[in-house]
Amino acid sequence: MAEPERPAVVEDYHGTPVADPFRWLEDLTSPAVQAFVAEQNERTRAYLDGTGLRPAVRARLGELWNFPRYFAPKRKAGRMFYLEHDGMQNQAVYWVQEADGTARVLIDPNPLSEDGTVALMTTAVSPDGARVAYTLSESGSDWQTIRVRRVADGLDDSDEVRWCKFTNIAWHPDGSGFFYTRFPEPGTVAPVEESRHARVCFHRLGTPQSDDPVVYQPSDPELVPHVSVTEDGRYLCLSLTRGTDKRNGFLSRPLAYDAQASQHAGDPAAEAGPGVVRDQGFTVWFPPERAAYDLLGNAGSVFYFITTEDAPKGRVIALDVSTHGQPPWEVVPEGEDALSFGRLVNGALALVYLHNAHHRLVLFSLDGRRLDEPALPAIGSIPAITGGPADGEMFVEFTSYLHPPQVWRYDFASRRLAPYRVPEIPFDPAAYETEQVWFSSSDGTSVPMFLTHRRGLARDGERPVLMYGYGGFNLAQTPQFYPAHLMLLERGGVFAVVSLRGGSEFGEAWHQAGMLDRKQNVFDDFHAAGRWLIDAGYTRPKRLAIMGRSNGGLLVAATMLQRPEQYGAVVCQVPVIDMLRYHRFTVGRFWVPEYGNAEENPDHFRFLYAYSPLHNVRYGRVYPPILITTGDRDDRVAPLHAYKFAATLQAASPGVNPVLLRVDERAGHGLGKPTAKLLDEWADMYTFLFHALAIPVEEGQHTE
Repeated sequence: MAEPERPAVVEDYHGTPVADPFRWLEDLTSPAVQAFVAEQNERTRAYLDGTGLRPAVRARLGELWNFPRYFAPKRKAGRMFYLEHDGMQNQAVYWVQEADGTARVLIDPNPLSEDGTVALMTTAVSPDGARVAYTLSESGSDWQTIRVRRVADGLDDSDEVRWCKFTNIAWHPDGSGFFYTRFPEPGTVAPVEESRHARVCFHRLGTPQSDDPVVYQPSDPELVPHVSVTEDGRYLCLSLTRGTDKRNGFLSRPLAYDAQASQHAGDPAAEAGPGVVRDQGFTVWFPPERAAYDLLGNAGSVFYFITTEDAPKGRVIALDVSTHGQPPWEVVPEGEDALSFGRLVNGALALVYLHNAHHRLVLFSLDGRRLDEPALPAIGSIPAITGGPADGEMFVEFTSYLHPPQVWRYDFASRRLAPYRVPEIPFDPAAYETEQVWFSSSDGTSVPMFLTHRRGLARDGERPVLMYGYGGFNLAQTPQFYPAHLMLLERGGVFAVVSLRGGSEFGEAWHQAGMLDRKQNVFDDFHAAGRWLIDAGYTRPKRLAIMGRSNGGLLVAATMLQRPEQYGAVVCQVPVIDMLRYHRFTVGRFWVPEYGNAEENPDHFRFLYAYSPLHNVRYGRVYPPILITTGDRDDRVAPLHAYKFAATLQAASPGVNPVLLRVDERAGHGLGKPTAKLLDEWADMYTFLFHALAIPVEEGQHTE
């Protein structure tokens, strides 16, 4: 196919002219773009329905999805609060259980919208257990509204707090109100400024939001403050982050402080003298962007942190905030495994480690003595731990590729971890297994990969394989339960997850090896994983599909373009595609520390331009079948990335394989997506995969 005529939009990047023929697709509200989306959805619907596979795929998917989801409960003032999902509800429901064991629904978001797109995102119980502040999101948006519900009668107070995202809700210990993070009201600043100028405010119950005083606002508008109150109610704490950089500053002040005053008598740091850094009444204990400092909890004036300072894999330090004369001291030194997260429970440190990309739970005393390492049910992940500093128990969420989300209870007296709520699923996990294999990337780096499949699987070179990856933002891809992928396993397939560089699986060095000018390492790791699966006799290129979402969408787009002959199909979800302009849209500026900025830095331009999917499509080249998905309300990764990528691929395609774009209406990046939409989306994705990889729809036709 011939190159199109040079478009009108050509920009100069440090002496290199770069064409952008589909710039018009960035105007998401224009009639032309709306018509483009409608046409693309119609084409995709006709193609998928034309395969004749979708009814059977959708039916089995509905069966596999229909099991209860349990989440770790939290105790407060004699009551238990928890989320629960019955399997087919659009949204999880928030329950309260009284001391006598009776339970009732407290917050049910399902009746709030006909299509289930209003989601409950965050909850915070007041210290006396009388109220719950909670946030709602609409149509998958990151923007959230805070409301307050009375526990006694299940009714809402009049309070409504808006313009929040990425916020915690931190109750004042007297229950009079709560602290939260907000951004400017849209329309009061230029669109490019709407994700800057975050500030912490205090909302007093029964008052309008317009009366909420600003408690703290960073002088640097790019910094975002995250607020919390210590479990004992003594300290107000702030964590300052820039974009997605995990390095943060940490500030605190006693809660006796009056937000309207410039000094207060209750803070020892106020009179501590030279070397004390004060900022709007807070003491700056750790400045931003030096290292990560994740607060585990406090015992009086002693605070415990996981930090990467002088420890790329993490260590635990303690800091006494009652004095500036004593520097932090080490409690748990850096080990072989990376520290993921933790919590101070029952006067102990419950630490979650990453051991070869799966979790271990280890307990330490506050002076660093190792107390226990409870055995987990399988190789898997711990999404969350709940429990208070004085509680005699903690609840541990657990999941794996073959175990759905479940809750286990650890009793500190008996040191026993036992099942608390474990769902039954319409699938026999005993017939399947997860193994971890290792392979060498192009530079010799050893990289692990999880393979989940039927026990005794034959390596005949014909197994359909779906390979998933992410590789970025210091996020580890630990084992998770995906009910949709059980369909692949039932039909003799393999679900493979690669622990790529760019994540946190092996600490900060592993992350840095896959960011900025080292991003190609991530793609090379993924290529090497696919090559290993082929060479090891699991599959062949035509039966090897790749899938990724968000930063993982960038991953599969780039790898498809670099080695199209190695892959048989691609599912590219909510992807970041235009690496020269991504920072101009939604919260893209937050990702600059990870990706770089092509406009401001010529060195960044060179490495971004080298792999940017939008700028590396070759006209006339045959690429594997690809399904690109996005949501029309995505305010995290703007849908324009998916639109421009689909248009570019379609213009360049010689017509051998389909290029499909699926745009979900009234949907965002995925957060809070209702069950009905999830089922429809996964039915379309697996219809596409079954057709592209020639997988039989009838279970058992391709099993052992």
